[in-house]
Amino acid sequence: MRLILVISLLMISGCSLWSGKPSADLPKQPDAPTDSKNLSTLGDEIDKSENRVAASLVAIERNADKPAVVTAEAKLGQAYLARPSEGDIAFALARASANDPAAYARQAEYGKRLLAAVDSKWYKLEADQKEALRVSALKDQRIVELTAEVERVKKDMASQMWTMAAVGTAVIGALAMAFAGPKIGISLLASGAAIGAFPFVVESKYFGIIAGTTLALAAGLGIYWLWDHVRDSANAPYEPPQK
Repeated sequence: MRLILVISLLMISGCSLWSGKPSADLPKQPDAPTDSKNLSTLGDEIDKSENRVAASLVAIERNADKPAVVTAEAKLGQAYLARPSEGDIAFALARASANDPAAYARQAEYGKRLLAAVDSKWYKLEADQKEALRVSALKDQRIVELTAEVERVKKDMASQMWTMAAVGTAVIGALAMAFAGPKIGISLLASGAAIGAFPFVVESKYFGIIAGTTLALAAGLGIYWLWDHVRDSANAPYEPPQK
């Protein structure tokens, strides 16, 4: 009855290993790359292309009286951009034919707003990239923690199994003391103590020393037993074989 009670308590304590406070949920990782180098390289390339186009436009403005330079710079600026659609080309040609200062002012204002929106989205993308990198690092850390927790639980469960085996052996030893005599009972009790101490010995930093010492003692006892057996055989009185 006591053995059943002890085993039940050990099982309850084992279940408590899983009842710890759960870790806080990880934040959602943004849909953005975690490598900042890719984003930084792309941004540098875009800036370089935009700067070359802007420089060509400045050259056109400052050389408006030189048609050949204007044409050459305009073609050079277009080389850094994607080819516009036919609709956009028609819209620009109509605007140039009208030569309406108000239309140019409206388009310039629209262009500033569009550039501001693009910059805002780019800054958000950079912020998302940093957040994605942070969350990715948290996930890696959580994997390490969970792996360590699984290993700890496995060791605890193995230790509990050894403990239950030790308790069972000790109970059997106590019964043997009562019904079979102290010789068998003490041996079982000692075995139960050894079984219970086994996981602690294995996990100890002195395990190598303990194991080596035990093997050395066992080897010494074996050699002594063999020597004693040979000595007794040599010293035994000679008895002629009986016919």
